[in-house]
Amino acid sequence: MRAIEEIKKVIPEVKTYVDRRVEEFKMLGKEGKTHYDFRPFLDIDYDAGIFSELCFCLLTANSSATLGIKLQAHLGDEGFMNKSFEKLVETFRNFGHRYAEQRAERIVKARKKFPEIQKLLKKEKNPKVLRQLLADSKSPYKIKGFGYKEASHFLRNIGILDLAIVDRHISRFLMENGLLKQVKTITPKVYLEAEEALKKMADELGMSMGELDLYIFYIKTKKVLK
Repeated sequence: MRAIEEIKKVIPEVKTYVDRRVEEFKMLGKEGKTHYDFRPFLDIDYDAGIFSELCFCLLTANSSATLGIKLQAHLGDEGFMNKSFEKLVETFRNFGHRYAEQRAERIVKARKKFPEIQKLLKKEKNPKVLRQLLADSKSPYKIKGFGYKEASHFLRNIGILDLAIVDRHISRFLMENGLLKQVKTITPKVYLEAEEALKKMADELGMSMGELDLYIFYIKTKKVLK
């Protein structure tokens, strides 16, 4: 399979960085905090907690991982948790985020739910159930701004590696390799089809979908971020 061979080619180049990132994710999930080091791809390293990771995933949707990383490094858990709506908007605008008010509003709403989210993460161990609870509009745990992609992203980044993050980079890679039909919109049905294709690839490569995502992201961007 062409896609498998493409991934195998880059593994020797970036395995060290992918493994480091995965350990950072696992530490965040286990200890509630981690230290990210994005060098040599970005000259940024910083401490992060679970709430700032949730905010990072809200900020990157229809934006970029790089911008989300810069904001997370600047604000940290304390800034995301305590700054007023107005200060968050001002900060996001200063960094050039296109949806400053919308994301600030979502983060302020997420603050109120975060204690319950923490309890949920401790008691529910099924990744797909967790994702559904975070993404489903009928769920009491729904995070405004989270669909399957954002919920999967958040869960992967706290060490739950058995979910796919079907963003534009991953969907394009799958479509280019004939593993996903050509679509303009990733509906929940298409998302699960993409996840199934990624699961087969990950199994063949002997890695998790969370790791596979980092390799495909590197193929498309030449960076190992998150």
